[in-house]
Amino acid sequence: MTTDTAHQPDEAAFAEAWDAPQKAALEQGEIDRMTDDIIEALKSVYDPEIPVDIYELGLIYKVDLSDDRDVAIEMTLTAPGCPVAGEMPGWVEDAVKKVPGVRSARAELTFDPPWDASKMSDEAKLALNMF
Repeated sequence: MTTDTAHQPDEAAFAEAWDAPQKAALEQGEIDRMTDDIIEALKSVYDPEIPVDIYELGLIYKVDLSDDRDVAIEMTLTAPGCPVAGEMPGWVEDAVKKVPGVRSARAELTFDPPWDASKMSDEAKLALNMF
């Protein structure tokens, strides 16, 4: 009679995984601090054609901060044919990577929904005399 050991659990590996410390989620205070710092970093990036930062323009659709301190950004541009379309995500990533505690940053472009002036903050509208 033969025994198939390939399908039997490795007790040592199971015990090691069970005893391994669980990765702690970020504490709320750290999340709040990093969120504020990430927003400030985003506000340091400007659309070269419009004298308002991309955050106030409403070009940032979503920012996700993982427990591993990786930041995923979903953003858009004022127009699909924007001349800096190839460069702006890199500018955003570079700015966010400078935030203390951030391990990595990745910015992805989307045009769904398309950007329009209604996405701008009141601060941006005021800066552009759009009231």
